[in-house]
Amino acid sequence: MFHPQLTTWLDEYAADHRHPTNQLIHKVCVPFIVFHVLAMLDWVTLVPVSDGLSLSLGHLVASLGSVFYFWLSPKYGALLLGWSALCLWASHYTPWWATTGLAVVLWVLQLVGHKVYEHNTPSLTRNAVQALIGPVFVFAVLIGDYPVRQEASAGT
Repeated sequence: MFHPQLTTWLDEYAADHRHPTNQLIHKVCVPFIVFHVLAMLDWVTLVPVSDGLSLSLGHLVASLGSVFYFWLSPKYGALLLGWSALCLWASHYTPWWATTGLAVVLWVLQLVGHKVYEHNTPSLTRNAVQALIGPVFVFAVLIGDYPVRQEASAGT
């Protein structure tokens, strides 16, 4: 189902996300981080196509990301391509201040999850590819394709 390298990266990601509260934070935040990143990149026009339409840096990054995700797993490539398309569409109806505010809140929650619950730093600080694995991890967990272990939450 997965490219062998994806299994390795998912296992590495899972090792840094064992606390149930941090897992919940990530399940909520990661999909919306994809949204805010693509929305902000969509602000950068690369090629005007026609009146009111253009290709943006968001389109380029979503396309390149999709190639990467399809290489790892056709199923998750299709899922993340669909999510990216939805994010880019929604970004046109979201004010810049809402996208920016959302970005701040999401990243603060992510950092709180790691500092308070995991007592570690985000995976992407040690391996930048983990920034791309996060969305696959969250969707794989939500769909049930990747079971994760949780540590006991006693005392935290």
